[in-house]
Amino acid sequence: MNKQAKGGDMRAPGQQPTDAPAMPFAKALPDPESMERYVVKDPDAFALNMARMVEQAGHAAAAWAKPREEGAKQDSVAEPVADMVKTFSKVTEYWLADPARALEAQTRLFSRYMGVWSNSLRKISGETIENEPGTGDKRFQDEDWSKNAFFNFLKQTYVVTSDWAESLVKEADGLDEHTRHKAQFYFRQVTTALSPSNFVMTNPELLRETIGSNGENLVRGVKMLAEDIMAGKGDLKLRQTDMERFKVGVDLATTPGKVIARSPVAEILQYEPTTPQVLKRPLLICPPWINKFYILDLNAEKSFIKWCVDQGLTVFVIAWVNPDERHATFGWEEYIRQGLQFALEAVERETGEKQVNAIGYCVGGTLLAAALALFAQEGEKRIKSATLFTTQVDFTHAGDLKVFVDEDQVRAVEESMAGKGYLDGTKMASAFNMLRSADLIWPYVVNNYMKGKAPPAFDLLYWNADSTRMSAANHSFYLRNCYLDNTLAQGRMQLAGKTLNLADVKIPIFNVAAKEDHIAPPNSVFLGSSLFGGDVQYVLGGSGHIAGIVNPPAKGKYQFWTGGKPEGTYEEWVAAAKEHPGSWWPHWLDWIKGLSPDMVPARPAAQKLEALGDAPGVYVLARV
Repeated sequence: MNKQAKGGDMRAPGQQPTDAPAMPFAKALPDPESMERYVVKDPDAFALNMARMVEQAGHAAAAWAKPREEGAKQDSVAEPVADMVKTFSKVTEYWLADPARALEAQTRLFSRYMGVWSNSLRKISGETIENEPGTGDKRFQDEDWSKNAFFNFLKQTYVVTSDWAESLVKEADGLDEHTRHKAQFYFRQVTTALSPSNFVMTNPELLRETIGSNGENLVRGVKMLAEDIMAGKGDLKLRQTDMERFKVGVDLATTPGKVIARSPVAEILQYEPTTPQVLKRPLLICPPWINKFYILDLNAEKSFIKWCVDQGLTVFVIAWVNPDERHATFGWEEYIRQGLQFALEAVERETGEKQVNAIGYCVGGTLLAAALALFAQEGEKRIKSATLFTTQVDFTHAGDLKVFVDEDQVRAVEESMAGKGYLDGTKMASAFNMLRSADLIWPYVVNNYMKGKAPPAFDLLYWNADSTRMSAANHSFYLRNCYLDNTLAQGRMQLAGKTLNLADVKIPIFNVAAKEDHIAPPNSVFLGSSLFGGDVQYVLGGSGHIAGIVNPPAKGKYQFWTGGKPEGTYEEWVAAAKEHPGSWWPHWLDWIKGLSPDMVPARPAAQKLEALGDAPGVYVLARV
């Protein structure tokens, strides 16, 4: 009996039953409407914009080539690239030296790829995958990184490959710690750069933007690229904020004050009081010369300087010169004599006070610590306490910046500085950006040059981009004595004919580190605390190198930890430390007042010394 007679299938050949269940993977396939977003609607407009983009790319290429053709700029990429290749080769050598070891590494990667393939098939079948590679990564927040099978596969494959590459470095035996550190850093730079989120054709958001605007975003983006290369005079000066939105002295660095003294290296600023009474002992701030001092005076709400003034402190700040070829031979001794000591003399002449509390921030704190060791031998006793913000004096655990410092690299930097007498500020800015390239480089590359959108106005990023030059002698001394040879920690630093020893520094020290600091890691700051000869209070702030310091109490953000003397290991100290909510600033103020609580009538700025101008002065206005 045929099927019809049996009451069986009545369909014509090839016809599907109307009540048949859906294919198990159908619900995971992209719906036609969502796929439509990836289809060019106006080929003519798209083609025209591609031609316009190529035209703008020509302008960018010309801006890059012109200073090189004129001899105004020479590229020095060979040395860092050679160092990276040499570092990678040492890792590769370990894995290829043993065929079984190499096979094991390849098998592990292949197994992870099979896991990605399995995950993709399970997603297509409609199954929810828990903890798939890339979950929680902020680069992959667009919904199509998860919903679209193609982009999801790209994401998972990238994350698996990146993790595997990182494991090769971690597991490579026989590498010295510096080489391993460099390898980890370089691998991270490469894998971050190769993320599918950084390319139009592999980023769903960028691809939709390009299709939806018929490529108009790329025209705008490449135009911005050309502008930024021209602004960098042949180098890319990546814009992270609207540089036209802010003006130093108008929108930033606005706390009222006067310039009361000026040397070839520094201007000394005194700020106007806002309280009828002030602490008798003035406060002198020594900021880093690698960045400009107004990170401590961004605006009225964030300003550490204004907060100190409002608490009844007479505040003086060193504003370092933005050096040029005239300062080529100015090293640490000149910065101490014509900066710190010059400031102490100005404070004494202006206030009559022979005692000050001093603050040093980052490398400004390292300079202050070295100066204190020198002063201890010379009988200079005007600094009665020192507060150090994220300051390293022992560079054993100096973080990722050590990647850039070995004998070959330092010599290359010195050769590059020899002609002009200084290091371009953009070089240091690029190095700092590379430390957090996933946050400070690639998001702006994507936003600016692929989305074609100008970055929003942000005062902190304006300051970050307002870079300074480094005089050749100063920078060479810093790299060699701190990062390369660590002479200050070892009691071997030579300054002004003296061998410096931090144990000679007997004054009280308030040492502030930041828990997430990638420039002056908190364990590095902690280690340096043991080198001083007097009482040291170590305080650990929340967040990083900037936000951990610039944390106004009114914001109620983050926290800080106190735990008595910095003894034992950093991990032991943290485990026993007490956590406090909010900013550490009031805790520090109590410490300052406890050292010298005497009050005097407020001191208006420039009452004894002639005012040379209004704060923030002229040195800070010099641009790279």
